Amino acid sequence: MAKNLKLKSARAALDMSQQALAEAVGVSRQTINAIEKGDYNPTINLCIAICKVLDKTLDELFWEN
Repeated sequence: MAKNLKLKSARAALDMSQQALAEAVGVSRQTINAIEKGDYNPTINLCIAICKVLDKTLDELFWEN
């Protein structure tokens, strides 16, 4: 699985820490870190929650070209 640099950059653009995003979507900071590193494949529900918090679409954050 590839690193999710789109997620990382969207989070950084909002000046949001991994911890803050994790709290907003109800997971651990380690989970967010693992998603960004490509070590964890999140559920669709978690993807949607992350998109809502970061104001992005699923395509913008999770679609691989």
